[in-house]
Amino acid sequence: MSIRIVRLGTPRAPGEGLRIGTVRRPPRGVPKAEFAAQNWYDVWYPNLAPSAETMKRGQEAKTPAEWNAFVRKYKSEMAEADASRSLDLLAALSHQSALAVGCYCEDEAHCHRSVLRTLLAERGADIAA
Repeated sequence: MSIRIVRLGTPRAPGEGLRIGTVRRPPRGVPKAEFAAQNWYDVWYPNLAPSAETMKRGQEAKTPAEWNAFVRKYKSEMAEADASRSLDLLAALSHQSALAVGCYCEDEAHCHRSVLRTLLAERGADIAA
């Protein structure tokens, strides 16, 4: 069992398990009843998405310094009690269940899910390659 870090809307890997959308908003133009069938997510969990202000900062980051400022801000949001407990829960579940967390961004290196990967690893999550 493990947790995968995925791009939402892509085909699911065999045995991927429950897919959790860590995004601020649902996919546009997709009926709620179709989210899972279209490989977006099974459960929407915006609690682990960056705030709107922080997300904008990340999307507009052009330099390494700007990206690092986004990462610091997002990590500070994830250090808040509710988010931190959610990360702890996912890390613990990764040892007993197959699940995936993700976002819509094409490039994981320039997406909050790269930071989620790090935060989950720091909590001892079993992360699939």
